[in-house]
Order: sequence, then structure tokens, then C-alpha cells
Amino acid sequence: MATPSLVFAVHRQEPELIAPAKPTPHEYKLLSDIDDQEGLRFQIPVIQFYQYSPSMQGKDPARVIREALAQTLVFYYPFAGRLREGPQRKLMVDCTGEGVMFIEADADVTLEQFGDALQPPFPCLEDLLHDVPGSAGVLNCPLLLIQVTRLRCGGFIFALRLNHSMSDAAGLTQFMSAVGEMARGWLAPSIRPVWKRHLLGARDPPRVTCKHREYEEVEGTIVPFDEMAHRSFFFGSAELLALRKLVPLHLRKCSRFELLTACLWRCRTIAIQANLEEEVRIICIVNSRSKFNPPLPSGYYGNAFAFPVAVAKAGKLRQNPLGYALELVKQAKADVTEEYMKSLADLMVIRGRPHFTVVRSYLVSDVTRAGFGDVDFGWGKAVYGGPAKGGVGAIPGLASFLIPSKNKKGEDGIVLPITLPPPAMEIFVKELDGMLKEKPTGIESQSVFISSSL
Repeated sequence: MATPSLVFAVHRQEPELIAPAKPTPHEYKLLSDIDDQEGLRFQIPVIQFYQYSPSMQGKDPARVIREALAQTLVFYYPFAGRLREGPQRKLMVDCTGEGVMFIEADADVTLEQFGDALQPPFPCLEDLLHDVPGSAGVLNCPLLLIQVTRLRCGGFIFALRLNHSMSDAAGLTQFMSAVGEMARGWLAPSIRPVWKRHLLGARDPPRVTCKHREYEEVEGTIVPFDEMAHRSFFFGSAELLALRKLVPLHLRKCSRFELLTACLWRCRTIAIQANLEEEVRIICIVNSRSKFNPPLPSGYYGNAFAFPVAVAKAGKLRQNPLGYALELVKQAKADVTEEYMKSLADLMVIRGRPHFTVVRSYLVSDVTRAGFGDVDFGWGKAVYGGPAKGGVGAIPGLASFLIPSKNKKGEDGIVLPITLPPPAMEIFVKELDGMLKEKPTGIESQSVFISSSL
């Protein structure tokens, strides 16, 4: 993995605003009632690593991307605007055409020095994605910040920070792919952007018709940890097979997301030594684009996902086989339908756009199919593309991503970055290791959990 101890110098030029290359409409565009909920009002970081390409000899990636960005913003002009807040906390984009923030930089390091297996946490991330003072607010600030850092080897790093209220992973990769197309000489994006945020707006009158336990008011407090350990775990075919052998036959055809989410939920619950009688929650990110009839239009780049939650007592998670957690995760995912999304939009309006419940909760998002690694600015696909770190969100430390990756042997798999207090991380590692080495039986052995039943 990338060595966190790697230290290098980054020389940045002054930040600049990149406006659309042509005049664009100056108008107000309302966000959807899914977009403007409290739980999406934060900045999310993404990072892409690109190798040197002989075919691009003499081409400056910063210049190529800067020009492509200006051309792409003609089509995606709301990104060049600023968010404003209206009555009832309703968010809207003021399409001012001011532009997105762009930083050009050089780093005294080669891609090779980052190591064989690129995965979070990345060294010197704050230098590769500079937090320009005054730029990180949700309102009245640039909606995108992009830094292109040239490396000594001829490769480069593309890092981006997005105001999550504007787009989800699918919407962001659609925009990034469009920048890539323009960088490669296209005159227009292959997928035209579609705004139509009203499709995920509340009904009139709003009416909550489904159960949304993810927005329940739960008593308890979030204990801030001064020190957090960041680690990534790789799951290749061998690790996934080992976990599948721990679940009953009728559940073995579950998705990788369901399996790893259940595994993470159980191991993390043990690691944080949750009170056995307390309810713990795992929140699954579920893309709803295909749940609609007809589906949301291709090109829709707003947030189109829900936060369904699985809930169980900590003691039950510990005492039962992995299949118990897996069944709950599968059920939570299955809850998301078109009606569920309409009910959710209505709930937002009725209850003042609340944050999802974070007390005794953890969130998992699968970006393995989002396509970050496929974004090509002319230098080929990214060596690594995806979230810059785990634990991001309106409440830091409570989220993980499933990210496509390769290990040192070149094997394809999934990387899962985890953030935990150091003592809990030690327990988590032991629990996970125990599960991966456990011998499957008809009834799952529970000996794996004895070590941390303290």
C-alpha cells in the first residue's frame, strides 16, 4: 500500500477560478428534495493517479484539463455557480458562471514511490488537494475544487473536492468522464447532462408512506475521538470465498457489497465493544436510478440514492452467525423502491431536511461500479481512481467505501478503508483475520469472537 510515512514537497500555484468557455444562462435551479438533506451538506474528496504516457509527450496535464474543464462547464454550467438557501432550508444553484476552483501544482515525487498497491490513506493528501481558505463552505462557495499535480516521472495526480449536495458518485463520474472526453478532443459529452431535479422532489401534499428508520431520532451522543487509525483492507477472490463459506447455502449468491457490509458491521460492532443490549446500525447506500419506472433519465447527475438501514442489538450480531447480519443487510437494500424514494423526499419536506441517524451507526458505500478509474484525460485510465479517504461525511469517521483495486500481485479485488480509534482497530484486525481463517461448518463456529468479548 502507499506508505503514509512518504514525505514530499508540493509547489502550488495560486488558485484560480475556471469559468465556462462560453456564456451560459444566469438562472436559479432548485436542487431536489433528496439533494438538499442535511446529511449531504459536506465536501467529498476524490483522487486519481495517472502514469506517464509516451503518446502525450510534451502535453501538460494541467493545461489540458484546465481547458477541457472550461469547455465542459458550458454543458454543466450549474457547477460554475454557487449554492444559496431559500425558505424552509431549500437549496438552489445560483448559476452565476463564476467558475470552479482550480490549482496547478508540481510534486517532488514519482508515482512509483507511492508503492505497488495504491489505496487510502494517501500520504500528504492535504498537499495534493489543498483546502483553499474560505472555499469549503456549502453555501456561497465554489461547488468543485480541482488540483492537478504533475509528478517527477511524467505522471500526474488529479484530485477533486465536490459539494455532495450537487451530485452522487454516478453523477460526479459522469461529469469527470465528460471532462476526459473534452480533453481528448470531443466537441460535446457523449452523455448529455440532465438537470430535472423535480423528478426527486416532494409530492403535493407530501405524505410519508414507507418506514424510514434511518431518520429515527435515537438517544445517545457521538463521542469525538482525538486520534483515529486509518487502514485499508484488501478483499480478493480468496477472501471473498472464505467469507461466503461462512454463510448458509441459500445466502451464498449474495452480492460482494452485501457480504462485505455484513462482515464490516459485525467486526466493527465487536471492535468498538458496543453494549450488548444497545441497537447498532449499518447504513447502506443504494442507487435508486433503476428503481423508477421509467428509470431516471441517462444523464441525470443529481443525488439519486437512499440510506436504508439495518438495525440489530449488538449482542445478537455477536452471538449469531454472519448469515444473521447478511439477511438484515439484504432486507434493508430491498426496501428501496420508487415509492420509498418518493416517501423519502416527502419526509425531507415535512421534517425540515434532517440528517440521517448517526448514533451507533456506520455507513457503507459501494463505488466499485462508479467508474472513477475509467476516467481518461488522454493519458489512459487511472492507476487508482476513487475516494481519497474513508471516514468522510458530515460526521467524520462514520463511513467506508468499497473501492475497486489491485494488490501487489496484480490481483483485482476490493479495498475497504476503515477509520477507528487505535485500540478498536487492533480488535477489528483480529476479528477479521479470525473470520477469514475460520473453517466453515454447517453451523458457523463462534470461537472467533471470544478474543474480544471483554
